[in-house]
Amino acid sequence: MDIKAREEGPNVILYTDGACSGNPGPGGWAAMLKDPATGKSREIFGSDPSTTNNRMELTAVIEGLKQLKKEDLEIRVVSDSKYVVQGITEWVRGWERNGWRTSDRKPVKNQDLWRELVELARSHRVTFEWVQAHNGHPENERVDALAVAAYQKYLK
Repeated sequence: MDIKAREEGPNVILYTDGACSGNPGPGGWAAMLKDPATGKSREIFGSDPSTTNNRMELTAVIEGLKQLKKEDLEIRVVSDSKYVVQGITEWVRGWERNGWRTSDRKPVKNQDLWRELVELARSHRVTFEWVQAHNGHPENERVDALAVAAYQKYLK
């Protein structure tokens, strides 16, 4: 997918989802990168034999952002994970200020992934949007299906 500069709006819309069978358990993640100017999209997905739903949600965003080689793109990430959206837009600055500890001084869970996500997001202009899961949003439904399919191999 060739991404061009745009006059207004994001260069890329990144739809992401993570899923887990059990928590922890086998998990999958998926991302769809869509060029709003052309409507063209690309899908990526992966899995982990033993993980959590939150790790898969974070991995989906990270792997999606890794696909974008150009720097300083305007990207809108669309996720049904309040953990991801609130984490990156509300909580992460406090965690960084507190030495990656929560307000009750406990280490931040999934800190390795949060640090990677912060670094990737800072190389672009990224906004995050939360959408309701399983609410008929076509791209969200698609990445959900891909994430679930990704971990099915571990259930056989």
